Amino acid sequence: MKKKLLLIGGDPNSINSEIVYKSWKRLNTNQKKKIYLISNYELIKKQFKKLNYKLELLKVNNIYDEERSHKLKILDIKLDFLNPFKVQEKKASKFVIDSLNRAHNLALSKDVIGIINCPISKTLLKKKNIGVTEYLASKCKIKDNSEVMLLFNKRLSISPITTHVDIKDITKKINSKNIINKIFNIHKWFRKYQNISPKIAMFGLNPHNAELRKNSEEVKVIIPTIKKLKKKGLKIQGPFSSDTFFLKNYKKYNVVIGMYHDQILGQFKTLFKYDALNITLGLKYTRVSPDHGPAKDLIGKNQANCESLTKCIKFIQKI
Repeated sequence: MKKKLLLIGGDPNSINSEIVYKSWKRLNTNQKKKIYLISNYELIKKQFKKLNYKLELLKVNNIYDEERSHKLKILDIKLDFLNPFKVQEKKASKFVIDSLNRAHNLALSKDVIGIINCPISKTLLKKKNIGVTEYLASKCKIKDNSEVMLLFNKRLSISPITTHVDIKDITKKINSKNIINKIFNIHKWFRKYQNISPKIAMFGLNPHNAELRKNSEEVKVIIPTIKKLKKKGLKIQGPFSSDTFFLKNYKKYNVVIGMYHDQILGQFKTLFKYDALNITLGLKYTRVSPDHGPAKDLIGKNQANCESLTKCIKFIQKI
């Protein structure tokens, strides 16, 4: 029996149906057979019609229906709407949460290779500082903050120690235990899936590493943690100052660790744009998503770039 890949349609008010269609056109027949789209059948049908896309759709009841079919198989999630690209926020929120829950439950099966979620606006998850990374970690009952947001590119990967956290709350999450848990998960993943012991660079938290003042996070937490990780045999160096690191130093490393979301994602996306995957490590299953948002400003313009989603599909089927 072929392992199944679950593709979550995500935010209905988005470019998601466009990138699904464009990615689908790039896949071969065997790749298509493994994919089950978790979305609303009528929504996809009407969005495709508005976009003038012609593709055979097939509504299925479970991941064992129509296993040999190369049509786009849709596991239907209830959704009421009038305009397929202007779904009311309350209904869109329930739809997205229902889709994630369905995918989570199915992904626990040995017959599922993993899940990919198309972009989702975090406001639809209805909880402060919660993105899909944190939502699925909660569903997997992870309580030690060991889940990891890894933005992966073969030339370089990055990971923030804190993810969707307000700036004023970041320092509360910067502690040795959190850093060590996440770094070990990253190291383990690279050993298992990339067959390397990664060279890791870690940033400090403050501008110029707070000039290494005695009461700084760099001196109290980050430097001692790096020393502990080195004693465990990990190839890790730092703390580096983030303002100049990406001029050239990044080329010496496989992974760069930042202390917070915007400290590191902006520079990475400037370098690699759509050529990256967002992978969550530490879950009970593999979860990947494109490295971009719903792009509501591009709806209906046929300008959406499907490169990241296509890479997600091919990557997850390989591993």
